[in-house]
Amino acid sequence: METLVSGSNGMVWAITLFLLVGAAAGFAHWRGTPDGRVLTYNLSEPLDGATTAKININSGTGHLTIDRLADGEQVLARGVLQYLGNQGLPGRSLDRSNGQASLALWGGNAGQSWFRLPWAACGGAYEWQINLNPMVSSDITAHSDGGNIKLSLAGMTVTRVSADTSGGNMDVVLPDNAANLSVAAKTGAGNITLDVGNGITGGNAIDANSGAGNLAVRIPGNIPARIHATSGLGKVIVDSRFTNTDKGTYQSPDYDDAANRVEITVHSGAGNVSLSTKH
Repeated sequence: METLVSGSNGMVWAITLFLLVGAAAGFAHWRGTPDGRVLTYNLSEPLDGATTAKININSGTGHLTIDRLADGEQVLARGVLQYLGNQGLPGRSLDRSNGQASLALWGGNAGQSWFRLPWAACGGAYEWQINLNPMVSSDITAHSDGGNIKLSLAGMTVTRVSADTSGGNMDVVLPDNAANLSVAAKTGAGNITLDVGNGITGGNAIDANSGAGNLAVRIPGNIPARIHATSGLGKVIVDSRFTNTDKGTYQSPDYDDAANRVEITVHSGAGNVSLSTKH
């Protein structure tokens, strides 16, 4: 028995020593790179007649905010992208064809340390702020390796949203008068808040999922909705205007016959799930 305990202690000391040496090496590497200063890249992409756009943004470990440009600006996208001095400039590509633009942005990784502490997997070491032209019909994909994501899409024309972060929080405001909108929002451990816009038309679908965080969805009172809401360990709270029709399924009385409606699927592994009516 004493031998086993001694061996276990020896293993613990070995692991502790490895982590300390690794942390020191990682810190030394960070100190030895051009530096870990936060630098800024200014983005500006001309409109050039684009009427539709596919936007694909990967902010690396940074926080990401997307919202609208002012009306009338002849710009497809404008932004301020921060990056660390040891990462290199953010990458970009832009293709155009028959009025459609395809814009991709991604965080640089040159000079990054090989060593990452577990808690460094999420955190947002820098910020990306991107403004999109509200008159361009946009298909938006947004990703962060662990930072927060904020999508303020009110006043924009959007057909699809797919957003995910490894561990950050997510705040999504959907536009009014959206038609046949498809939305997917996912985080490994953070919270998600999502506001459905007014005046939506056609069949709209929203899927929100968190591994451990809380989920809150607000739905306008005049929009028929079917809701699938579940949580592994938390509570599920659904507004009383929705009738429980099956296990984990709730529905407004006018949903089946409605031409304009939304179907919402929400799940958390450990957090609370709430769906409320906004007035």
